Formats: sequence, structure tokens, C-alpha cells
Amino acid sequence: GTRIVVELKKDAVAQVVINQLYKHTELQTSYGINNVALSKGRPRIMNLRDLISEFIEFRMEVVIRRAKFELRKAEERAHILEGYLKALDHLDEVIRLIRASRTPDEAKERLIQKSKEEKWYLNQSIFSDLTNELYSQEEGLSEIQAKAILELRLQRLTGMERDKIIDEFNSLIETIKGLKALLASEQLRYDLIKTELLEVKAKFGDERKSEIQYLADEISMEDLIEDEDVVITISHLGYIKRTSATEYRQQKRGGRGAVGSKTREEDFVEHLFVASTHDTILFFTEKGRCFWMRVYEIPEGEKQSKGRAIQNLIQIPGDDKVKAIINVKNMNDKDFVQNHYIVLCTKKGIIKKTTLEDFSRPRANGVNAITIVEGDELLEARMTDGSSEIMMAVKSGRAIRFPEVKVRSTGRGAIGVAGIEVDDNTDEVVGMICVNKEDTERTILVVSEKGFGKRTAIEDYRITNRGGKGVKTINVTEKTGKLVGILYVKEVEDLIITCKSGITIRTGIVDIREAGRATQGVKLIRLDDTDEIAAISQIEEQVDEEVVEITDATETADGAAINDSVVATTDTDLTNDKNNDSTESADDTVEPTN
Repeated sequence: GTRIVVELKKDAVAQVVINQLYKHTELQTSYGINNVALSKGRPRIMNLRDLISEFIEFRMEVVIRRAKFELRKAEERAHILEGYLKALDHLDEVIRLIRASRTPDEAKERLIQKSKEEKWYLNQSIFSDLTNELYSQEEGLSEIQAKAILELRLQRLTGMERDKIIDEFNSLIETIKGLKALLASEQLRYDLIKTELLEVKAKFGDERKSEIQYLADEISMEDLIEDEDVVITISHLGYIKRTSATEYRQQKRGGRGAVGSKTREEDFVEHLFVASTHDTILFFTEKGRCFWMRVYEIPEGEKQSKGRAIQNLIQIPGDDKVKAIINVKNMNDKDFVQNHYIVLCTKKGIIKKTTLEDFSRPRANGVNAITIVEGDELLEARMTDGSSEIMMAVKSGRAIRFPEVKVRSTGRGAIGVAGIEVDDNTDEVVGMICVNKEDTERTILVVSEKGFGKRTAIEDYRITNRGGKGVKTINVTEKTGKLVGILYVKEVEDLIITCKSGITIRTGIVDIREAGRATQGVKLIRLDDTDEIAAISQIEEQVDEEVVEITDATETADGAAINDSVVATTDTDLTNDKNNDSTESADDTVEPTN
């Protein structure tokens, strides 16, 4: 035959290429199968289970008919051997009767008559009690036996041949015993069917020469796309792209970062999210709408590319924009969507919970996820299993923790309930997280506008009722700037920080030390005076093979913009400088309102 070799590029995925060949060439051929078979003499369309049942029933019938046939043949042969043995026991009389007869028919009649008159039976040593139970011998000779004796060759009358006849007779008795037991027991018949199938498998069970796969028409777009982790980036002005997660190299905290998206001067990266290319993404807009898209449908771009306007991909109105994204891996799993929830929160502290099932039927023009009141907008969306604890944080540095069960599930059109009290028009919610009480490896990470951040144990935040003011989560000062985000992280993850200037830095969570609630934290990224942090996101740790050198602490932002491999600052302890950034302050707890 012909052997075809397809040479792939270094970064190509072999399975994706094979799927493309299956779909667009004759490499794979499909055959239609009409599963019509006879059942009790009538044709019927059957599924695989029906076919197996019919086959077993057919094999059962074959085994029964074969056993009956073999039993009849064994009994017939045993009957003839019985006649031979009777004749050998009366050999002199048999020879005399045959010599005195004029014709074969006369000899046959004389043998039958004589054997019945003298009541010829087998020797008891040959015909045991067990044999009597399985095989009933007749008195004298039958017509069939007499005819067989007349046809017997003289050499069979020797002593050695007599022993052979006895052995054959005993063997037939055992065969008759086994066949009668088989016909009397259904389980024995099933065991025999199984044994015979295993024998066929052992004899003919070589490897399949061809390979059976799903039909070419059943290859979906998902089968043609490599399953890999990507970073979804959305800018403030609504540009979206997906970038391989490996393009974000790891640096130490305090680093200058590397150039990320190239955005317009008034634009900046506002949202980052990590997903697999085969996942389903739910987009939630600030006006409370929800849209669907598969990750592989998002245009791919390099780390520094601007991306594509999201309005060109999903039907978002021009005066609306994406504020939250949820990655769903099991959207086709009915049990999963019925037992998971989407929790939404707004900048004014409203929180709402709706079942994931309400978002499982995509619509091109989206659906309403929450009713937003005037002056408010959607901020965050999370997926939960209904047993989490919810934390909400506001820009002024407060956070609240309460059980998710305090928020009852409502329909998509509901407004929601109060989650945290927002003081005035200058304050607003900056983030919401869902806490798993059984996950002891995670901590609460907060980051401020000026690049300060810290991790705090979840136990430092006491559980209260929803709607309260909460407690201090970071000591907000002019130096730290307002609180910009809150995350629920573990040490094996990385933190991605994105600035309004477009600069990004990726650093290990483990490098950010834990501190009390009321502290300022440590410097995570050095910013220019005119720059601020725009967004933070967490990602599974994936360190580049190329080690980032930690050297000069005075590298400028211009230098970082020129060289994508910009060096980071030394990983020094910033808690001991003259400003004492991480000094503990008073607990400053704010009691919740009723």
C-alpha cells in the first residue's frame, strides 16, 4: 500500500492535524449500518444490546439442539455396543445360530428369538447402577443390534477388541451423563457458551487491522482545536484576545514587569482570565447582560497585540462592556449545571445568586442576568456549588465575609439583595470572591492602586451577616492608594498585575508574604508616578525555562517598554524601610448594620 508522511511544524499538534485530515480528506471512510436482524423469524431493527441478547438466545438454542443431537447419537451407538457385548458373552451360541441359518434374515430372527428366550443381559461389572440410571438396556437383542452383529467383522471377536468395545461403551455412558446434565441446567449452558466464545477469542482474537472511530461528520470544531491554557485579555475600550499562558514569564515581586498589550493611550487592560480553549465562556456586561462564546472562537493574538473589538464577536451594544467572565468546563453536564450557581455583585454592594442552568441555553443576543438599578453597574461574577462563603471588598479598604446560604437563589430578572454597605458616592465595591471553607491552602490577597499587596489568612475575617460594613482589609493611605482588587489564592499560583499603561508582571503568590488585615503590605510592582494598577488576576504557576535575572532596581519604565526581557528589581524585604509599610495598626473593626 501507500504510506503517507505528513511533516509537522515544531509547535503543531499532531491530533489536531489528524482530525483536519479526517474531516477534509478521504483518510477516514464511514459506512452506514442498518442493524436489521431476524428475531423469532421476523426482521427487526435492533440496537447493540438487542443484538447481544438475540445472539445469546440464538447460541442457547444452538447448544440445546446440538446437545440433543449428540445425546441421540451417543445413545444409538451405546445401543449397538450393548448388542456387541451381549453377543461376545454368548459367542458360541451366536456362531451356531448363524451357521444353521440359510439367509441373513433368518439368522437375524433366530438371534432375536434366542436372546429373548434366554434373557441375555450385560455383565453386571460392565452395566453398573449408575449406568442403569443413565441408560436402560433391553432384554435380549433388538433388531438393530442383531443386524449390527451380523455385519460385525470376525476380527472384532478377539479379546483385545472386546476391551476396546467396553472402553468405548463406558466413554459413551459418560458422554450421555454430561449431555443430560447440560440439557437439565441453564447455568451449565451459559457456562458452555462463555467457554466456547473464549476459545474463539483465543483462536481468532488477533488485533484489529482497521480502526473504528466516530463518523467524520461528527468531528466538531472542538476536535480540530488544540486543548491548551490561554489568557483571555479584555481592555477598557472593549478589545479582546487570547494568548498562550506560556508567554507570561514569571518574575519576582518588586519587578518592573514586561510590556503586555499595546493599547491606545486612553485604553488599558481591564480584565484577564485563564481558560482552556475547549471551555465555554460566559461574558457578563456592566448592564447585567450575559453572552456565550467558546474560548477557541476568541481571536488569538500575541502578548503585545491590541486584540479585536468584542462587539465584532458578540452582540454587545455600543454603550455596554464586559465586566466579568466565567469559565465553564461542564456546560453539557446536566447534573453539574443544576447544582451550581452564578453569584453576581454590583459596585453599589448588591449581590444576587442564580442557578447555572438558567445560563445553559445560549442566545446570540444574550440574556438578562441581573436587573441593574440606575447609577449602578455589574462588577463581578463567580460560579459556586451553593456551599461557599462570600467576601466583598470596597475601594476604601473594607471587606465583609458571610455565608452564601444567606443569599437565596432567584431568577435572572431579579435585582438582588444587599451584600455590603457602601459609604458614599466616592466608594464602591472593587471585588468579590467565593471562599471554600474546606480549602485551608488558600489565603486572601489584596492589592492597592500604587502596587502594594499582601496575603491574609481567611480566619482573620470573621463571619457576619450580609449588608454590613465589614472590617478593614488593608490600611489605605496616600502612599498605597485605594484598594483595587481582592483574590482567593494559593501558593502554587501566580499573580498577574496589569497597569493602565499596559505593562504586566507575573509573580509567584508564594513570594508575597502574609500580613495582618490592617497592614499596608509590601511593594509588588514599581510604578511611574502617573501609572496605576488596573486589574489583577491569578493563574496556575508556570515558570518559563528562561530564568529572569534579578538585578538593577533603578530600571526605568522606558527601558521596560523597549526590552520585553526587562530585568526585575532585587527581592528585598520592603517592610523595614523608613516608612514601615507593613506595620500593624489597630484592628479598626466596623460593626455591621442590621
